[in-house]
Amino acid sequence: MHKHLMGRKNSAPPPQTGNSTQSIRYFVAILMVSVLLTLAACGGSNTGAAETATPVPARVNGFGTAANHPHSLLALPNKVLLLATHYGLFRSEDNGASWKVVAGGEGQLMDGMMTYSLTNNTLNDQHLYVLTQQVSPTLKGTLGLYTSTDQGRTWKLSNTTAALGNIFMAAGGNDTADQVYIYLNDLGPLGLKVSMDGGRHFTDTGKLPFSSFTKLLVVPGAPGHLLVGSSDGLARSTDGGQHWEVIKNITGAILSLTMPGPKGPIYASGDAGIYVSHDGGATFSQVYNKSSLGEIVVAPSQPQVLYAKTGTAIYRSADGGRTWNTLPRVKGNMYSLAADPANPAQVYLSLSYPTEVYRFDQGNQGWTSLTPKP
Repeated sequence: MHKHLMGRKNSAPPPQTGNSTQSIRYFVAILMVSVLLTLAACGGSNTGAAETATPVPARVNGFGTAANHPHSLLALPNKVLLLATHYGLFRSEDNGASWKVVAGGEGQLMDGMMTYSLTNNTLNDQHLYVLTQQVSPTLKGTLGLYTSTDQGRTWKLSNTTAALGNIFMAAGGNDTADQVYIYLNDLGPLGLKVSMDGGRHFTDTGKLPFSSFTKLLVVPGAPGHLLVGSSDGLARSTDGGQHWEVIKNITGAILSLTMPGPKGPIYASGDAGIYVSHDGGATFSQVYNKSSLGEIVVAPSQPQVLYAKTGTAIYRSADGGRTWNTLPRVKGNMYSLAADPANPAQVYLSLSYPTEVYRFDQGNQGWTSLTPKP
């Protein structure tokens, strides 16, 4: 393990070049992800014998070769971390001190598939869901929605891509431990579906007020309450997605939604800055407008502590998003954040090309590598 020590602190993130630039960059990324899901463009091509003659790339760390990259990172209670990558689904039960590939490895379930949209049910964090897409020339299993009832130790297939269609994302529900939502992006505003039996059967929800969305938040502790962020703002449902109301006073795109737990504040990050709701998402007020921060996560144990990621830096707020300090820089391609569920002073960061994981600790003002050796 090694650390990057703290550098200069800033009272606020540097201003962006413009809201339109941020929004365009984000939606280009969304389009690229959609292409990956429909065409598996970042997987290999079916080249037959020529493929087998290609030298095997060297592993650069315990997560694989330099071509590997993460798609989802979860930090769960009991020191459990899960990392869904292009080549393997990894699990740690000691806060990242050691890792084990639990799916997607050679000879394992999901062999030859990338894993993405890893999510947990809000009522039972033992219930997890993950989606798969083909990456190897020869498919060795069945693409679709997989579920775990033991916090990611073991997995089973719940439903197939062939039966459902192209699945853009999944989100654990808030009505029962077996509820899960999926979004079929090919269906646009009619693409949100819900299952009450762990993904085996799905039914339609109501028509979304947007043609597509960037983020779905299933509100913990509030059965049927959902929020969706889009390029055109934010909308709320209180009946499991059957009916929707567009939230007023939101400017531009909403890129990220986060909440610490039941009855806590709901934070939304977008083109215009940071918004917060203290009434379960019925209304939002803006608390920060100096720049767009992209992804945000909140510490479950301290609702005023937030972490944010832009394309170039990581930031921390201790006052509910009103002011921000810059964290020390980590060398590499920053991908996603996950707040520690028990310690508000810690946040996890995944890097891509190659896949790496780091943990920041506010106490020592530094990053610790949690990346396993080859």
